[in-house]
Amino acid sequence: MYSSTRTRFFLALFLAVFGSDANAQAQQTKPQYPDYLSETPQKFEAPTFGMDHEMRDVMIPMRDGVKLHTIILVPKGAKRAGILMTRTPYEAKHLAANQHSVHLGTRLWGYDNATETVVEGGYIRVIQDIRGKYLSEGDYVMNRPPAHGPINPTPVDESTDTYDTIDWLVKNVPESNGRVGVLGISYDGFLAAMPLINPHPALKVAVPMNPMVDGWRGDDWFHNGAFRQQNIPYIYEQTATRSNDELWQSSHFDDYDMYMRAVSAGELGKERGMLQIGFWNKLTEHPAYDSFWSDQAVDKILARQQLGVPTMIVAGLWDQEDIYGALALYKALQANPANRANLFYVLGPWFHGQQIEEASALGAIKWGSDTGLYFRRQILAPFLAHYLKDDAPASQLTPVTAFETGTNRWQQLTSWPSGCSSGCELKATPLYLHADHQLNYQAPVKGETADDEYVSDPSRPVPFRARPIQPVGYTADLSWTRWLVDDQREFSGRTDVLTYSTDTLDAPVKISGEPIANLVAATTGSDVDWVVKLIDVYPDEVAGQPNLGGYQLAVAMDIFRGRYRENLAVAKAVTPNAPLTYRFALPETNHVFLPGHKIMVQVQSAWFPLYDRNPQSFVPNIFFAKPSDYQSATERIYHAPGKASFVELPLVSMH
Repeated sequence: MYSSTRTRFFLALFLAVFGSDANAQAQQTKPQYPDYLSETPQKFEAPTFGMDHEMRDVMIPMRDGVKLHTIILVPKGAKRAGILMTRTPYEAKHLAANQHSVHLGTRLWGYDNATETVVEGGYIRVIQDIRGKYLSEGDYVMNRPPAHGPINPTPVDESTDTYDTIDWLVKNVPESNGRVGVLGISYDGFLAAMPLINPHPALKVAVPMNPMVDGWRGDDWFHNGAFRQQNIPYIYEQTATRSNDELWQSSHFDDYDMYMRAVSAGELGKERGMLQIGFWNKLTEHPAYDSFWSDQAVDKILARQQLGVPTMIVAGLWDQEDIYGALALYKALQANPANRANLFYVLGPWFHGQQIEEASALGAIKWGSDTGLYFRRQILAPFLAHYLKDDAPASQLTPVTAFETGTNRWQQLTSWPSGCSSGCELKATPLYLHADHQLNYQAPVKGETADDEYVSDPSRPVPFRARPIQPVGYTADLSWTRWLVDDQREFSGRTDVLTYSTDTLDAPVKISGEPIANLVAATTGSDVDWVVKLIDVYPDEVAGQPNLGGYQLAVAMDIFRGRYRENLAVAKAVTPNAPLTYRFALPETNHVFLPGHKIMVQVQSAWFPLYDRNPQSFVPNIFFAKPSDYQSATERIYHAPGKASFVELPLVSMH
């Protein structure tokens, strides 16, 4: 012990006396290298040779001092040009250069640019990161609600940010004529609608396309109370980081297996770190249609004021993401006669945003022409030119332009829904469910079997499309964009799906508007989901396109969560074994069932994993349902006098 202590003492003394010299000597013997300068410049100036446009990258100040990153693309030689602006949470730098090219048209082709319209119109293109995303300053809030409201106590929102941006643009872009239009798809469509709340005087036109309008009633987050849980990865990537660089990690090839393993959407969110995300916590805290949702519904907000800016609302008949919002916004604005001179509606045969792409077909269904190109050149271009160009060319556009599927033709209409330009009548007509899987216009009579039933088992929920089920996405290897036109034969053979069909049609049947599902139904459980599908069944063989033989094309379909039958804002247990009426609208249609086809209705109680499973036993919040809560139930659909189930068709008849 003494010896060891003594050794350590002398070693410390030696280092204290000689250590500094030893270190200095070691430094002198360390190899020295010459400077080897970086080959990357401190700041690289991008070449402009051959470019047919100029790009300006600026930070525009908002009224609260926050600066928003904005890219301005000015065509070479532009003078007194209108400005077309899109505000986005999806990275302005990327949207301004979908392709890397010296040519503006090539550069813009892709989301969210109606390229022919921008380039051929000679417009100045402006794309901006909204606050809190990518290179913009500030905090991000999903679909930021209006300022000074019960949900947003701050003085800023997407309306004020648009106002401030337009004010800066008309003062600082000398090539402009001071006229600005806003347009965008989906989230960008929501952002194109918000400046209508308090429009800047220079805002001359707005084009919300497939806009997010009401996240609970039927857009991205819920449909009539059923949670769209396949959007969890989107919420994760969109809100976890400013630049969307935290990516969802896959765990199963088939999404069906991933969501089944987690049991509930809330449990999956917990496993995947979603509790860190503010918007996720808001979702799970507000499963019903309470004031959190209704106070920020864009249609309700804009219905409270007069529309002062010419506005074209664009919708897709098979919009797999925001099929509710465009029509809801149109109906809310159309209800005020003072708005109608400024209101236009376009309804095309498109998936979500397909109007800016090649659109001659959707899945297996062909339209006979490129409907997207027609929209961009024949509808959108003249509409924008009328309001944004100095010479203001006359516009021949009718208030409504709608594509009629089945006959595959465009219609110019005075209002929606109207069925035709003149000489027809629109009448709500029940198409009744009957025994033996029959479907016709006669109400049930005494003596026929009173009901049909099936067992809905949460351990094997009906998938919303054929398995394996891919995730939501737009890459070339995914088919998410076309699931609404999937052949429904996959499900009509299941024992937990009821199928009803008309006889073969000997005359065309035209519908225009929203079909209404009217089910008289009972369940042995204390909660239930109802999925209703209105389907066009093709003939057994189709000349020239054999893959359509017997095809079951869904024309309109949607889901309703039973706990909200009495009040969308308050969940209430369903009385077991009681015949109750469930009535809800299906998405809008403009379709002709042709001779030789049949009309079909399917009814089921799950649409998984796009929508979360209903436990079928009442729990206060389905996000947090436990494995033991999920119970099989027998579902009964009635078709008897006084208990008639039907789909109310918006039937068009000619005078």
